[in-house]
Amino acid sequence: MTMSAGWYLRRLSRMGPREVGGRVGDTVRRRRWRSALPDCPGVRGARFTAVLPSGTMDAVPPDAAKRLLAEADRLMDGHGEFFGVDRADLADPDWSYDPKTGRRAPDGYAFDVPYRDENAVGDIKQIWEPSRHQYLTVLAAAYAVTGDERYAERVAEQLRSWWAANAPLRGVHWTSGIELGIRLLSWVWIRRLLDGWTGAAALFEDNPVALNQIWHHQRWLAAFPSRGSSANNHVIAEAAGQFAAACAFGWFPSSARWRTDAMRSLDRQLRGNTFGSGLNRELATEYHGLVLELGLAAVAEADAADVPVPAPVRLVLLRMTDALAAVVDNRLRPPRQGDADDGHGLIVDGAGTDRWGSLLATGDAVFGRLDWWPAVTGTDVRTTLLAALLRPYGKDGTAPAVSRPASRPAHFADAGMTILRGPAEIWARCDGGPHGFLSIAAHAHADALSVEVRHDGVDVLADPGTYCYHGQPEWRRYFRSTLGHNTLELEGADQSVSGGPFLWTRHARSRVLVADTSGALDGGTARWCAEHDGYQRSVHRRQVELASASRELTIADEVSGPRGTAVRLAFHLGPAITAELAGNRARLTWARDGEERSAELDLPEGLNWRAHRGESDPPLGWYSAGFGRKEPATTLVGTGVADGTQGFTTVLRFHG
Repeated sequence: MTMSAGWYLRRLSRMGPREVGGRVGDTVRRRRWRSALPDCPGVRGARFTAVLPSGTMDAVPPDAAKRLLAEADRLMDGHGEFFGVDRADLADPDWSYDPKTGRRAPDGYAFDVPYRDENAVGDIKQIWEPSRHQYLTVLAAAYAVTGDERYAERVAEQLRSWWAANAPLRGVHWTSGIELGIRLLSWVWIRRLLDGWTGAAALFEDNPVALNQIWHHQRWLAAFPSRGSSANNHVIAEAAGQFAAACAFGWFPSSARWRTDAMRSLDRQLRGNTFGSGLNRELATEYHGLVLELGLAAVAEADAADVPVPAPVRLVLLRMTDALAAVVDNRLRPPRQGDADDGHGLIVDGAGTDRWGSLLATGDAVFGRLDWWPAVTGTDVRTTLLAALLRPYGKDGTAPAVSRPASRPAHFADAGMTILRGPAEIWARCDGGPHGFLSIAAHAHADALSVEVRHDGVDVLADPGTYCYHGQPEWRRYFRSTLGHNTLELEGADQSVSGGPFLWTRHARSRVLVADTSGALDGGTARWCAEHDGYQRSVHRRQVELASASRELTIADEVSGPRGTAVRLAFHLGPAITAELAGNRARLTWARDGEERSAELDLPEGLNWRAHRGESDPPLGWYSAGFGRKEPATTLVGTGVADGTQGFTTVLRFHG
C-alpha cells in the first residue's frame, strides 16, 4: 500500500502548526543522520542491578510454568505463529523475511525503506513482530524457571544474529518508534531473566555491540517521538521502552536525561490517552490492554531502580484496571471495539494464558481487587514477575487518596460505552461515544450506535474485528466500515469519512440520550438510547432495551431525514452461531460447554433480508478472531428505504 499525493494532503490537513513544525524538524534530522552516525560513548564498569528479588521464580504457579515451557520448547524446535502464519524458521530467522508474501524487506538507510508498500517490502507486520523479541522473553523466562542453559544460549544466538543483521539506522527495523520501544523493553526483561546465566554479562553490559544497539535505540527514541495527531499508543510504547532501558541499562551519559524525559512523557501521555473513567481514548479495546501492560512494565522498572513515579501515573493505571474489570463479560472477555493487532507490552507466558485475566490478576496484586470485580481463576507467569517489582499501590505513602467505584460501573459517559447485563450471562455493549482519538482517529471504526451481544461469553451479535492493516485495502475498508458492524448504513456510505487506512477526515458525532443500566439484573428492563450525525442529511437514533423477565433484547432504529433514503441494517453473527433465515425471522443455535443453546432473531419486516457468509467480492460475512486471521461467519443484511421518520425494530429472544 503506497500513499498518494492526495493522502499526504489529507494527512497534512489533520495536523496543527506545532505538529507540522515538529515533523519538518524530524525530516531535517533524518537527512542529517544519513551521513553522521555517531559512535556510542564508551562505557566502563557497567553492571546490571535491576534483578528480580530472590525466590521470585519459585512463586510461579506450576500450571503457568508448564504452559510457558511447552511454548518455549516449541520455539526451540524453530516453530512459532505470528498473526495466523506458522513459521518453522525460528531456530535461525531471516529478520527481513515475510513468510506471508515471500518477500524480503530491502536494506538501506532506514528512512528510505518504503515500509507501507507491500509490493516492495512484504507484509510489514509479519516482519516487525518477531523483531519485537517477545518470543525471546519467553525463552528467557523458560531459562529462569528451569535453569536449563539451552534456552539462554538460544536467546544469545538470536540476539547476536539480530544485532549483526540490523546495524543502527539500517533497514526496516529502524523505521517505527513503537517497534524500538517494545524491543528495548524485551531486552530489559531478557537481561533480567537471564541473570543467573554465566553468559548474561558477556551478552549485554560487557558486549560493545549490545551497548551500541541499546544506545542507538534510545537516541532514536529521544529524537523522533510520535507527535500530535499520531501521539496514541505508539508514544506510550516509545516512552515506556525508553524509560525501562534508561533505568535498567542506565550506563550512558544521557541515561539520566532520557529517564527524566521519558517519565515526563509517560505521565503526560498516559493522562492524555485515558478518559477520566479509565477507558482508553482510542476506544480500541486491545490498545487499552497494550497501554496498561506498557504502563505497568514501566512503573515496575521505576520501582526496581528506586526512581520516583508521579502520582498521576499510578492513578491512571489503577483507573484503567478498574475500568477493565467493569467491562469484561462473565468469561473475562472485554468488548471487541475498534482496531486490534494482538500487540502486547510484555510476553513471558505460554499459549492459552488469558491476557485479560492476567491483567486483572496483576491489578489485584498491585492495586487490590474490589468486591465487585469478577473472579480470576486462571494463572500466569507475568503477574508473579511484575508483582515482585511493583510496589503495592499506596504503600510508599505517595499515592493520593482516591475514590474507587463502590459497585460495578456500567455506563462510561466520557467514552460513550454502556454495558447492559441480564440473566443467563447476557452481556451487551452499546456504542454512543466519540469516533476515535485525536484528529485522525487512527484506530477507530465507523461503528457509531453499534451493539455487541454475547451469551455466556459466546459472540451472538458480534463485532467482526480488524483482520489487517497494510497491503489489503479492500479488507481494511470492510472491517472498519459501517456495514461491517451491527448498525445502520444510509445511502451506501460510512458514517465517518475515511482518508486512508489510519486516517478519518470527518468524524460522526454521537450522543447518549438515555443510559439506565440498573433494571435488568433486578428483574426489570435496562435501557439505552443514542443518536449520531454522521449522515449529514439524516439522523440515526437507536434505542436498546434488555428485559430480564423475557430475556429479550430489543433494538429500535429510527431514521429522520429525506424520504426514500436507502438503508442497510446489518447483524453480524459470531462464528459459533448457525442461522436459519426464513423471511424476517432467524433461528440461531450454538453450543457452549457441550450444551445446545438457541435464540430467535425477529428482524424488521420493512426490509428485505438476506444471509451472507464468506463472500469476497465485495467482502461480507467474516469474523476475525485475531490479527491476520479471518473465518466465514453469517451476516444478516436487511435492505430497503426510510420514508421520512422511519422505524425498524429488531428483537433478539434467548431461550431457556
